[in-house]
This record gives sequence, C-alpha cells and structure tokens, in this order.
Amino acid sequence: QVRLVESGGGLVQAGGSLRLSCAASGSIFSINAMGWYRQAPGKQRELVAVETSGGSTNYADSVKGRFTISRDNAENTVYLQMNSLKPEDTAVYYCNVKYRRSSSGFTWDYWGQGTQVTVSS
Repeated sequence: QVRLVESGGGLVQAGGSLRLSCAASGSIFSINAMGWYRQAPGKQRELVAVETSGGSTNYADSVKGRFTISRDNAENTVYLQMNSLKPEDTAVYYCNVKYRRSSSGFTWDYWGQGTQVTVSS
C-alpha cells in the first residue's frame, strides 16, 4: 500500500502565496515522477506541474512563472510553491505519484485525497 499525505492548502487573497507538500510512503521501490493536478468545479482535472526522478519538470502554461515544483527525493516528498495566486487558481489540488514496487515491476499510479486551494479576489 502507498500513502500520500498532502498539506498546505487554504484560503488566500489574490496575489498571495501558498506552499503545498505531499509526502509518499509505503511499498515504494522507486518513484518515476511526482506532481500536482487540480480540478475546479465543473472542469476536468488538469496537470499543474510534475517533476520526474531525473529532475525534468513540466508546467501548465497557466502557472508558468508563478508556480515552482520541487522534490526531496530522500523523503519522497514533492512541494508546490504557488506565488501570485489568481482567483482562477481556485481548485482542489491533487498529488500524484508514479512509482514501482520492485526493480522490474509495473509503474503504478496513485492519487492523494486532494487539498482545497481558494483564492479570493
């Protein structure tokens, strides 16, 4: 079993900052990628940012220059620093991990429960 513990969501005014964190634990041999997705009411879940084990990052165009993803590989933790927040960033943010349970195993996909981020205008 894998466990993802998310924290850092909340209510902030436009222009403010929040930092999300997500710690993975459990039956993990290696992690291929960790990232953040978000889902606003009435919309599909979308990628926010992801970082691979090799250090490559990918961001949604809407957050480039404002959000920064980082990882602590030793702690299997991923962070999302969100600056210059806008009301349209309001959503439930979900942590995602792509991991293996063994050296030659299948790559599994696991989601956190989500943390609410609300940006007021």
